[in-house]
Amino acid sequence: MLTLNLTPIFKVRGIEKPYTFLVKAGLSPHSATSILNSKTRVFRLDHVELLCDILVCEPNDLLEWIPEKGKKYSENNPLLKLKQQPTDNKWQETLSTMTFKELREVTKTIVAKTEEKK
Repeated sequence: MLTLNLTPIFKVRGIEKPYTFLVKAGLSPHSATSILNSKTRVFRLDHVELLCDILVCEPNDLLEWIPEKGKKYSENNPLLKLKQQPTDNKWQETLSTMTFKELREVTKTIVAKTEEKK
């Protein structure tokens, strides 16, 4: 089953009030509520584009695939790429324990990676 998986993205982006964030970004209150409650059965492409733009992510990041219990899937099933892996959301804690020198090195790496994308 495909479902929306926005909570980890909101956490990483430091978005504490997702509903307000989505409405301010241009979604209607009804659409924001449906998306946040995973009640939407139809996911509009303009909403996908808006979410990817404001959350700086790819469409695959928005979705999670949960395999049906008891059903066997081939190892090369493309849906397996949408099966979410557990993530470590302790990055802020990690950064707060680093020395200033280590933080400068991390910043250099991030800036270099950002420059590569341009």
